[in-house]
Amino acid sequence: MKYALHDGAGDKELVVSGEEYKYLIKVRRHTIGDLITFRNRASLEISYTYRLEKTDRNNGYFTLEHFKKERCESTSKLHIGWCIVDPKTIEKTLPMLTELGITDITFLHCKRSQKNFRLDFERYKRIMESSMMQCGRTTYIKLHEAPNVTTFLNAHPDTIVLDFGGVVLNKNEQCSTVLIGCEGGFDEGEKKLFSTHRLRHFSNPMVLRSETAVVAIASILL
Repeated sequence: MKYALHDGAGDKELVVSGEEYKYLIKVRRHTIGDLITFRNRASLEISYTYRLEKTDRNNGYFTLEHFKKERCESTSKLHIGWCIVDPKTIEKTLPMLTELGITDITFLHCKRSQKNFRLDFERYKRIMESSMMQCGRTTYIKLHEAPNVTTFLNAHPDTIVLDFGGVVLNKNEQCSTVLIGCEGGFDEGEKKLFSTHRLRHFSNPMVLRSETAVVAIASILL
């Protein structure tokens, strides 16, 4: 764990209780005198170092030692247009995308997306926070929605489309936005929209699941 989140981070004294207390004291086994880094959701770029002074049955008591401005984020920017898949799949994949440094994700419906899926951005934020505390990242992935492929491509004309055909994706390719389909890919009507966009695929001959493709594209380009 690189840091813990606490809404009181920045105060001279900090009291940690509940699940945060259990995690720091019971799971990570911090003891009196240990220095622990906290960050505040309102100012994630500032790192606060606290000393654990004492504990009781339900609380840990900390005093502020020092603080500094310390950002941790990817030096490259990558925006993923991700055609909607099962929200459980999104939840499993978000921690990896957070660690890899994806800056933006736009979720959009394509013709083969299931229409009954609902996105819970508040839940996704909590999932990202757990990953951020582990990897040290100090910025959230920005989450957006778009109604369809046409709208997304019109808003991002420089998009690379990951699909069968085109040429093999090069890790040195200049790219800030990638569109990835859902299970089953794009239909023929949507593929007609790609004529003015760069069409890319992986050299790997296997057909990847949507979430595998998202992680792979982030790994290659970032």
